Amino acid sequence: MEEFTKEKYNALVQDIFRRFPSVQTSSFGDAYKPGLDRMVEFMSVLGNPERRFRSIHVAGTNGKGSVANMLASVLAGCGLKTGLYTSPHILDFRERMRIAGDGESQVYLVPEEYVYDFLTRWLEEFDRLQLSFFEITTALAFNWFADSGVDWAVIEVGLGGRLDSTNLIVPELSIVTSIGLDHCDLLGDTLAKIAAEKAGIFKPGVPALVGQYLDETAPVFIERAAEVGAELHFAENQENAALQMPDKVRLDAILGKMDLRGSYQRFNLRTSLCVVELLKKTHPEIPFTDNTVDDSLIHTASRMAFHGRWERISTNPDVICDIGHNPAALTNNFRELDRYLDEEVYSSLIIVYGVMADKALDDILPLFPERATLIFTTPSTARAMQASEIYMHYSEWCASRGCPVSRAYVCDGVRDAVTLAMKTASMYGGNPLVYIGGSTFVVSEALPFFA
Repeated sequence: MEEFTKEKYNALVQDIFRRFPSVQTSSFGDAYKPGLDRMVEFMSVLGNPERRFRSIHVAGTNGKGSVANMLASVLAGCGLKTGLYTSPHILDFRERMRIAGDGESQVYLVPEEYVYDFLTRWLEEFDRLQLSFFEITTALAFNWFADSGVDWAVIEVGLGGRLDSTNLIVPELSIVTSIGLDHCDLLGDTLAKIAAEKAGIFKPGVPALVGQYLDETAPVFIERAAEVGAELHFAENQENAALQMPDKVRLDAILGKMDLRGSYQRFNLRTSLCVVELLKKTHPEIPFTDNTVDDSLIHTASRMAFHGRWERISTNPDVICDIGHNPAALTNNFRELDRYLDEEVYSSLIIVYGVMADKALDDILPLFPERATLIFTTPSTARAMQASEIYMHYSEWCASRGCPVSRAYVCDGVRDAVTLAMKTASMYGGNPLVYIGGSTFVVSEALPFFA
Protein backbone atom coordinates (compact mmCIF):
# COMPACT_ATOMS: atom_id res chain seq x y z
CA MET A 1 0.00 0.00 0.00
CA GLU A 2 1.10 3.54 -0.70
CA GLU A 3 2.31 5.56 2.27
CA PHE A 4 -0.41 7.77 3.76
CA THR A 5 -0.15 11.53 3.61
CA LYS A 6 -2.86 14.09 4.19
CA GLU A 7 -2.36 15.46 0.67
CA LYS A 8 -2.71 12.02 -0.92
CA TYR A 9 -5.77 11.31 1.20
CA ASN A 10 -7.54 14.53 0.19
CA ALA A 11 -6.73 13.97 -3.48
CA LEU A 12 -8.00 10.39 -3.36
CA VAL A 13 -11.27 11.31 -1.66
CA GLN A 14 -11.90 14.03 -4.22
CA ASP A 15 -11.19 11.53 -6.98
CA ILE A 16 -13.67 9.05 -5.48
CA PHE A 17 -16.34 11.76 -5.37
CA ARG A 18 -15.58 12.63 -8.98
CA ARG A 19 -15.48 9.12 -10.41
CA PHE A 20 -18.28 7.41 -8.52
CA PRO A 21 -21.77 8.97 -8.45
CA SER A 22 -22.98 10.42 -5.18
CA VAL A 23 -25.87 12.71 -4.21
CA GLN A 24 -23.26 15.37 -3.41
CA THR A 25 -22.24 15.63 -7.05
CA SER A 26 -25.04 13.99 -9.05
CA SER A 27 -28.80 13.66 -9.15
CA PHE A 28 -30.43 10.94 -7.05
CA GLY A 29 -31.31 9.19 -10.29
CA ASP A 30 -27.62 8.93 -11.20
CA ALA A 31 -26.28 8.28 -7.69
CA TYR A 32 -28.88 5.71 -6.63
CA LYS A 33 -28.06 2.26 -8.00
CA PRO A 34 -30.85 -0.08 -6.88
CA GLY A 35 -30.14 -3.75 -6.47
CA LEU A 36 -27.85 -5.87 -4.32
CA ASP A 37 -25.83 -7.90 -6.84
CA ARG A 38 -22.85 -5.52 -6.87
CA MET A 39 -22.73 -5.29 -3.09
CA VAL A 40 -23.15 -9.05 -2.61
CA GLU A 41 -20.17 -9.68 -4.89
CA PHE A 42 -17.98 -7.01 -3.32
CA MET A 43 -18.78 -8.06 0.24
CA SER A 44 -17.86 -11.63 -0.73
CA VAL A 45 -14.48 -10.31 -1.97
CA LEU A 46 -14.04 -8.60 1.43
CA GLY A 47 -14.89 -11.81 3.29
CA ASN A 48 -18.42 -10.74 4.29
CA PRO A 49 -17.50 -8.46 7.20
CA GLU A 50 -21.20 -7.60 7.73
CA ARG A 51 -21.64 -11.06 9.27
CA ARG A 52 -19.13 -10.43 12.05
CA PHE A 53 -21.31 -8.20 14.23
CA ARG A 54 -24.92 -7.95 15.31
CA SER A 55 -26.94 -5.18 13.74
CA ILE A 56 -30.14 -3.17 13.81
CA HIS A 57 -31.51 -1.97 10.46
CA VAL A 58 -33.39 1.36 10.37
CA ALA A 59 -35.46 2.64 7.44
CA GLY A 60 -38.08 5.38 7.16
CA THR A 61 -38.93 8.61 5.38
CA ASN A 62 -38.25 10.79 8.41
CA GLY A 63 -36.75 10.09 11.82
CA LYS A 64 -34.44 7.23 10.86
CA GLY A 65 -31.28 9.25 11.55
CA SER A 66 -32.49 10.34 14.98
CA VAL A 67 -33.70 6.85 15.93
CA ALA A 68 -30.44 5.28 14.72
CA ASN A 69 -28.40 7.69 16.83
CA MET A 70 -30.61 7.17 19.88
CA LEU A 71 -30.27 3.40 19.65
CA ALA A 72 -26.51 3.56 19.15
CA SER A 73 -26.23 5.83 22.19
CA VAL A 74 -28.26 3.37 24.29
CA LEU A 75 -26.22 0.34 23.22
CA ALA A 76 -22.98 2.25 23.86
CA GLY A 77 -24.31 3.39 27.22
CA CYS A 78 -24.81 -0.26 28.14
CA GLY A 79 -21.10 -0.87 27.59
CA LEU A 80 -21.32 -2.38 24.10
CA LYS A 81 -18.86 -1.31 21.43
CA THR A 82 -21.31 0.09 18.90
CA GLY A 83 -20.92 1.11 15.28
CA LEU A 84 -23.23 3.58 13.60
CA TYR A 85 -23.66 4.03 9.85
CA THR A 86 -25.82 6.93 8.67
CA SER A 87 -26.15 9.31 5.75
CA PRO A 88 -25.83 11.92 4.47
CA HIS A 89 -22.86 13.66 6.05
CA ILE A 90 -22.68 17.38 6.73
CA LEU A 91 -18.99 18.37 6.58
CA ASP A 92 -16.83 15.24 6.32
CA PHE A 93 -18.02 12.00 4.71
CA ARG A 94 -16.38 10.08 7.59
CA GLU A 95 -19.28 11.32 9.74
CA ARG A 96 -21.24 8.46 8.21
CA MET A 97 -19.13 5.92 10.13
CA ARG A 98 -18.80 6.22 13.90
CA ILE A 99 -18.00 3.97 16.87
CA ALA A 100 -18.93 4.56 20.50
CA GLY A 101 -19.02 2.65 23.74
CA ASP A 102 -15.60 1.02 24.10
CA GLY A 103 -14.35 3.15 26.97
CA GLU A 104 -13.95 6.35 24.98
CA SER A 105 -15.92 9.30 26.34
CA GLN A 106 -16.76 10.49 22.82
CA VAL A 107 -17.65 8.84 19.55
CA TYR A 108 -14.84 8.56 17.02
CA LEU A 109 -14.90 8.53 13.23
CA VAL A 110 -13.22 6.11 10.89
CA PRO A 111 -9.54 7.21 10.72
CA GLU A 112 -8.33 8.85 7.54
CA GLU A 113 -5.50 6.31 7.34
CA TYR A 114 -8.00 3.44 7.34
CA VAL A 115 -10.06 5.14 4.64
CA TYR A 116 -6.98 5.71 2.49
CA ASP A 117 -5.84 2.11 2.83
CA PHE A 118 -9.30 0.76 1.99
CA LEU A 119 -9.80 3.01 -1.04
CA THR A 120 -6.38 2.36 -2.53
CA ARG A 121 -6.59 -1.38 -1.87
CA TRP A 122 -9.95 -1.87 -3.58
CA LEU A 123 -10.05 0.87 -6.23
CA GLU A 124 -9.84 -1.61 -9.11
CA GLU A 125 -12.80 -3.52 -7.68
CA PHE A 126 -14.84 -0.30 -7.48
CA ASP A 127 -14.20 0.21 -11.18
CA ARG A 128 -14.85 -3.39 -12.14
CA LEU A 129 -18.18 -3.53 -10.32
CA GLN A 130 -19.09 0.09 -11.17
CA LEU A 131 -20.06 0.80 -7.57
CA SER A 132 -21.76 4.00 -6.46
CA PHE A 133 -20.30 6.26 -3.79
CA PHE A 134 -22.91 5.01 -1.33
CA GLU A 135 -22.03 1.38 -2.03
CA ILE A 136 -18.35 2.15 -1.45
CA THR A 137 -19.00 3.90 1.86
CA THR A 138 -21.37 1.15 2.99
CA ALA A 139 -18.71 -1.48 2.34
CA LEU A 140 -16.09 0.68 4.04
CA ALA A 141 -18.28 1.03 7.13
CA PHE A 142 -19.01 -2.69 7.39
CA ASN A 143 -15.32 -3.54 6.95
CA TRP A 144 -14.22 -0.99 9.57
CA PHE A 145 -16.84 -2.15 12.07
CA ALA A 146 -15.73 -5.76 11.63
CA ASP A 147 -12.02 -4.93 11.86
CA SER A 148 -12.70 -2.83 14.97
CA GLY A 149 -14.56 -5.64 16.69
CA VAL A 150 -17.83 -3.85 17.34
CA ASP A 151 -20.43 -5.83 19.27
CA TRP A 152 -23.38 -4.18 17.54
CA ALA A 153 -23.91 -1.76 14.68
CA VAL A 154 -26.93 0.38 13.90
CA ILE A 155 -27.30 0.66 10.13
CA GLU A 156 -29.43 3.36 8.54
CA VAL A 157 -30.91 2.69 5.11
CA GLY A 158 -29.76 5.13 2.44
CA LEU A 159 -32.89 5.23 0.27
CA GLY A 160 -35.99 3.05 0.31
CA GLY A 161 -35.01 -0.30 1.74
CA ARG A 162 -35.75 -3.27 -0.50
CA LEU A 163 -33.06 -2.43 -3.05
CA ASP A 164 -30.78 -0.37 -0.80
CA SER A 165 -27.17 -1.51 -0.59
CA THR A 166 -27.43 -1.90 3.20
CA ASN A 167 -30.10 -4.57 2.77
CA LEU A 168 -27.68 -7.46 2.57
CA ILE A 169 -27.37 -7.54 6.37
CA VAL A 170 -29.44 -9.96 8.45
CA PRO A 171 -30.14 -7.84 11.53
CA GLU A 172 -31.43 -8.66 14.97
CA LEU A 173 -34.25 -6.17 14.47
CA SER A 174 -35.73 -4.28 11.51
CA ILE A 175 -37.24 -0.82 12.05
CA VAL A 176 -39.30 1.49 9.85
CA THR A 177 -39.76 4.85 11.56
CA SER A 178 -42.31 6.66 9.37
CA ILE A 179 -43.72 6.83 5.85
CA GLY A 180 -44.10 10.02 3.81
CA LEU A 181 -44.05 11.12 0.20
CA ASP A 182 -40.41 11.66 -0.74
CA HIS A 183 -38.28 10.45 -3.66
CA CYS A 184 -41.53 9.44 -5.33
CA ASP A 185 -39.86 9.09 -8.73
CA LEU A 186 -37.72 6.28 -7.31
CA LEU A 187 -39.88 4.71 -4.61
CA GLY A 188 -43.48 5.19 -5.79
CA ASP A 189 -46.13 7.88 -5.76
CA THR A 190 -48.33 6.60 -2.93
CA LEU A 191 -47.71 5.92 0.75
CA ALA A 192 -48.51 2.25 0.21
CA LYS A 193 -45.93 1.89 -2.58
CA ILE A 194 -43.26 3.62 -0.49
CA ALA A 195 -44.15 1.44 2.51
CA ALA A 196 -43.62 -1.65 0.34
CA GLU A 197 -40.08 -0.48 -0.44
CA LYS A 198 -39.34 0.19 3.23
CA ALA A 199 -40.86 -3.14 4.28
CA GLY A 200 -38.35 -4.80 1.97
CA ILE A 201 -35.88 -4.79 4.89
CA PHE A 202 -38.02 -7.29 6.83
CA LYS A 203 -36.19 -10.62 7.10
CA PRO A 204 -37.40 -14.15 7.87
CA GLY A 205 -37.71 -14.66 11.60
CA VAL A 206 -36.35 -11.20 12.45
CA PRO A 207 -38.65 -9.07 14.63
CA ALA A 208 -39.82 -5.84 12.99
CA LEU A 209 -41.08 -2.59 14.49
CA VAL A 210 -42.88 0.21 12.65
CA GLY A 211 -42.97 3.55 14.41
CA GLN A 212 -46.07 4.95 12.75
CA TYR A 213 -49.49 3.36 12.27
CA LEU A 214 -51.31 4.62 9.19
CA ASP A 215 -54.42 2.99 7.74
CA GLU A 216 -52.88 3.19 4.25
CA THR A 217 -49.56 1.58 5.14
CA ALA A 218 -50.26 -0.79 8.05
CA PRO A 219 -51.71 -3.52 5.77
CA VAL A 220 -48.54 -3.38 3.66
CA PHE A 221 -46.33 -3.99 6.68
CA ILE A 222 -48.64 -6.68 8.06
CA GLU A 223 -48.65 -8.54 4.73
CA ARG A 224 -44.87 -8.34 4.31
CA ALA A 225 -44.24 -9.50 7.87
CA ALA A 226 -46.54 -12.48 7.33
CA GLU A 227 -44.78 -13.35 4.07
CA VAL A 228 -41.35 -13.63 5.70
CA GLY A 229 -42.44 -14.82 9.13
CA ALA A 230 -41.38 -11.69 11.02
CA GLU A 231 -43.02 -10.80 14.32
CA LEU A 232 -44.42 -7.29 13.74
CA HIS A 233 -45.02 -4.48 16.23
CA PHE A 234 -46.18 -0.88 15.89
CA ALA A 235 -45.00 1.85 18.26
CA GLU A 236 -48.50 3.33 18.30
CA ASN A 237 -52.01 1.82 18.29
CA GLN A 238 -50.73 -0.93 20.54
CA GLU A 239 -53.87 -1.56 22.62
CA ASN A 240 -53.81 -5.31 22.00
CA ALA A 241 -50.06 -5.79 21.55
CA ALA A 242 -47.71 -7.58 23.90
CA LEU A 243 -45.07 -4.84 23.56
CA GLN A 244 -44.79 -2.60 26.61
CA MET A 245 -45.40 1.02 25.62
CA PRO A 246 -43.44 3.86 27.26
CA ASP A 247 -45.64 5.89 29.58
CA LYS A 248 -46.26 9.60 29.00
CA VAL A 249 -44.55 10.67 32.22
CA ARG A 250 -41.31 8.98 31.22
CA LEU A 251 -41.51 10.33 27.68
CA ASP A 252 -42.01 13.88 28.94
CA ALA A 253 -39.18 13.57 31.47
CA ILE A 254 -36.68 12.38 28.87
CA LEU A 255 -37.86 14.77 26.17
CA GLY A 256 -37.51 17.76 28.49
CA LYS A 257 -33.81 16.99 29.05
CA MET A 258 -32.77 15.66 25.64
CA ASP A 259 -30.01 17.40 23.73
CA LEU A 260 -31.83 16.42 20.54
CA ARG A 261 -34.27 19.30 20.43
CA GLY A 262 -37.52 19.77 18.55
CA SER A 263 -40.99 18.58 19.51
CA TYR A 264 -40.94 16.06 16.65
CA GLN A 265 -38.38 14.04 18.63
CA ARG A 266 -41.25 12.77 20.80
CA PHE A 267 -42.22 10.40 17.99
CA ASN A 268 -38.62 9.21 17.52
CA LEU A 269 -38.14 8.83 21.27
CA ARG A 270 -41.23 6.65 21.58
CA THR A 271 -40.04 4.47 18.70
CA SER A 272 -36.60 4.10 20.30
CA LEU A 273 -38.04 3.15 23.68
CA CYS A 274 -40.20 0.51 22.00
CA VAL A 275 -37.09 -0.88 20.32
CA VAL A 276 -35.41 -1.16 23.71
CA GLU A 277 -38.42 -3.09 25.04
CA LEU A 278 -38.15 -5.51 22.13
CA LEU A 279 -34.41 -5.96 22.67
CA LYS A 280 -35.02 -6.72 26.34
CA LYS A 281 -37.09 -9.70 25.19
CA THR A 282 -34.81 -10.91 22.44
CA HIS A 283 -31.42 -10.10 24.03
CA PRO A 284 -31.75 -10.31 27.82
CA GLU A 285 -27.95 -10.36 28.10
CA ILE A 286 -27.80 -6.62 27.34
CA PRO A 287 -27.70 -4.81 30.72
CA PHE A 288 -30.54 -2.38 30.10
CA THR A 289 -31.66 -0.34 33.10
CA ASP A 290 -34.09 2.56 33.00
CA ASN A 291 -31.44 4.94 34.31
CA THR A 292 -28.89 3.88 31.69
CA VAL A 293 -31.39 3.99 28.85
CA ASP A 294 -32.84 7.36 29.86
CA ASP A 295 -29.42 8.96 30.35
CA SER A 296 -28.20 7.61 27.01
CA LEU A 297 -31.24 9.01 25.20
CA ILE A 298 -30.92 12.37 26.94
CA HIS A 299 -27.29 12.69 25.76
CA THR A 300 -27.66 11.23 22.27
CA ALA A 301 -26.41 14.28 20.37
CA SER A 302 -23.33 14.82 22.54
CA ARG A 303 -22.37 11.15 22.82
CA MET A 304 -22.82 10.41 19.10
CA ALA A 305 -21.65 13.81 17.75
CA PHE A 306 -25.00 14.04 15.98
CA HIS A 307 -25.60 17.36 14.23
CA GLY A 308 -28.12 19.14 12.06
CA ARG A 309 -31.36 18.20 13.84
CA TRP A 310 -32.91 21.27 15.42
CA GLU A 311 -29.42 22.21 16.50
CA ARG A 312 -28.71 25.61 18.05
CA ILE A 313 -25.42 26.60 16.43
CA SER A 314 -25.18 30.17 17.68
CA THR A 315 -26.66 32.56 20.20
CA ASN A 316 -27.30 36.30 20.22
CA PRO A 317 -29.21 35.88 18.01
CA ASP A 318 -30.20 32.25 18.34
CA VAL A 319 -29.56 30.31 15.14
CA ILE A 320 -31.13 26.88 14.63
CA CYS A 321 -30.31 24.55 11.76
CA ASP A 322 -32.20 21.46 10.68
CA ILE A 323 -31.71 19.23 7.64
CA GLY A 324 -35.41 18.29 7.37
CA HIS A 325 -36.29 18.71 3.71
CA ASN A 326 -39.55 17.00 2.74
CA PRO A 327 -43.11 18.20 3.43
CA ALA A 328 -43.61 15.90 6.41
CA ALA A 329 -40.44 17.07 8.15
CA LEU A 330 -40.98 20.74 7.32
CA THR A 331 -44.57 20.61 8.56
CA ASN A 332 -43.22 19.76 12.01
CA ASN A 333 -40.37 22.27 11.84
CA PHE A 334 -42.39 25.24 10.63
CA ARG A 335 -45.19 24.46 13.09
CA GLU A 336 -42.60 24.64 15.86
CA LEU A 337 -41.32 28.00 14.57
CA ASP A 338 -44.87 29.34 14.50
CA ARG A 339 -45.35 28.19 18.08
CA TYR A 340 -42.23 30.11 19.13
CA LEU A 341 -43.78 33.29 17.72
CA ASP A 342 -47.22 32.57 19.21
CA GLU A 343 -45.73 32.07 22.67
CA GLU A 344 -43.39 35.07 22.19
CA VAL A 345 -40.31 32.94 22.75
CA TYR A 346 -38.86 34.99 19.87
CA SER A 347 -39.91 38.39 18.58
CA SER A 348 -39.18 37.73 14.90
CA LEU A 349 -38.18 34.92 12.56
CA ILE A 350 -35.77 34.86 9.61
CA ILE A 351 -35.58 31.68 7.51
CA VAL A 352 -32.66 30.85 5.22
CA TYR A 353 -34.04 28.24 2.86
CA GLY A 354 -32.74 26.21 -0.08
CA VAL A 355 -34.14 23.11 -1.69
CA MET A 356 -33.17 20.38 -4.13
CA ALA A 357 -34.87 20.46 -7.52
CA ASP A 358 -36.48 17.04 -6.98
CA LYS A 359 -38.45 18.10 -3.91
CA ALA A 360 -42.21 18.74 -3.89
CA LEU A 361 -41.94 22.52 -3.66
CA ASP A 362 -45.65 23.04 -4.34
CA ASP A 363 -46.41 21.04 -1.18
CA ILE A 364 -43.80 22.97 0.82
CA LEU A 365 -44.77 26.54 -0.10
CA PRO A 366 -47.98 26.58 1.99
CA LEU A 367 -45.99 25.50 5.04
CA PHE A 368 -43.80 28.61 5.39
CA PRO A 369 -44.69 30.62 8.52
CA GLU A 370 -46.58 33.73 7.38
CA ARG A 371 -44.73 36.00 9.83
CA ALA A 372 -41.26 34.95 8.71
CA THR A 373 -38.75 36.85 6.60
CA LEU A 374 -37.63 34.41 3.91
CA ILE A 375 -34.18 34.38 2.31
CA PHE A 376 -34.04 31.89 -0.55
CA THR A 377 -30.58 30.58 -1.43
CA THR A 378 -28.78 28.14 -3.73
CA PRO A 379 -26.31 25.64 -2.24
CA SER A 380 -23.34 24.57 -4.35
CA THR A 381 -24.62 21.34 -5.85
CA ALA A 382 -25.96 20.47 -9.27
CA ARG A 383 -29.10 19.11 -7.61
CA ALA A 384 -30.12 22.47 -6.13
CA MET A 385 -33.06 24.54 -7.30
CA GLN A 386 -31.97 28.09 -8.06
CA ALA A 387 -32.99 30.64 -5.43
CA SER A 388 -34.61 32.80 -8.12
CA GLU A 389 -36.80 29.86 -9.14
CA ILE A 390 -37.90 29.26 -5.54
CA TYR A 391 -38.76 32.96 -5.29
CA MET A 392 -40.72 32.82 -8.53
CA HIS A 393 -42.80 29.86 -7.34
CA TYR A 394 -43.33 31.50 -3.97
CA SER A 395 -44.40 34.78 -5.57
CA GLU A 396 -46.87 32.98 -7.82
CA TRP A 397 -48.25 31.06 -4.86
CA CYS A 398 -48.65 34.26 -2.84
CA ALA A 399 -50.29 36.09 -5.77
CA SER A 400 -52.85 33.32 -6.17
CA ARG A 401 -53.88 33.89 -2.56
CA GLY A 402 -53.49 37.63 -2.35
CA CYS A 403 -50.54 37.37 0.05
CA PRO A 404 -47.71 39.95 0.16
CA VAL A 405 -44.18 38.89 -0.78
CA SER A 406 -42.48 41.96 0.66
CA ARG A 407 -40.38 39.92 3.11
CA ALA A 408 -38.93 37.37 0.70
CA TYR A 409 -35.47 37.80 -0.82
CA VAL A 410 -33.05 36.00 -3.14
CA CYS A 411 -29.42 35.50 -2.14
CA ASP A 412 -27.65 32.91 -4.26
CA GLY A 413 -24.68 31.91 -2.09
CA VAL A 414 -25.44 30.26 1.25
CA ARG A 415 -22.76 32.25 3.06
CA ASP A 416 -24.16 35.51 1.66
CA ALA A 417 -27.65 34.42 2.66
CA VAL A 418 -26.51 33.75 6.22
CA THR A 419 -24.77 37.14 6.33
CA LEU A 420 -27.98 38.82 5.20
CA ALA A 421 -29.99 36.87 7.78
CA MET A 422 -27.71 37.98 10.60
CA LYS A 423 -27.83 41.62 9.47
CA THR A 424 -31.61 41.41 9.23
CA ALA A 425 -31.82 39.96 12.74
CA SER A 426 -29.68 42.81 14.04
CA MET A 427 -31.90 45.33 12.29
CA TYR A 428 -35.07 43.84 13.76
CA GLY A 429 -33.71 43.93 17.31
CA GLY A 430 -35.63 42.36 20.17
CA ASN A 431 -35.11 38.61 20.37
CA PRO A 432 -34.99 37.30 16.79
CA LEU A 433 -34.50 33.71 15.66
CA VAL A 434 -32.65 32.62 12.51
CA TYR A 435 -33.59 29.22 11.08
CA ILE A 436 -31.39 27.60 8.41
CA GLY A 437 -32.68 24.57 6.53
CA GLY A 438 -34.44 22.95 3.63
CA SER A 439 -31.47 20.74 2.71
CA THR A 440 -28.39 19.10 4.16
CA PHE A 441 -26.38 21.06 1.59
CA VAL A 442 -27.64 24.39 2.94
CA VAL A 443 -26.77 23.41 6.51
CA SER A 444 -23.31 22.09 5.57
CA GLU A 445 -22.42 25.32 3.79
CA ALA A 446 -23.78 27.48 6.60
CA LEU A 447 -21.95 25.77 9.49
CA PRO A 448 -18.45 27.11 8.70
CA PHE A 449 -19.85 30.64 9.01
CA PHE A 450 -20.35 29.98 12.73
CA ALA A 451 -17.15 28.02 13.35
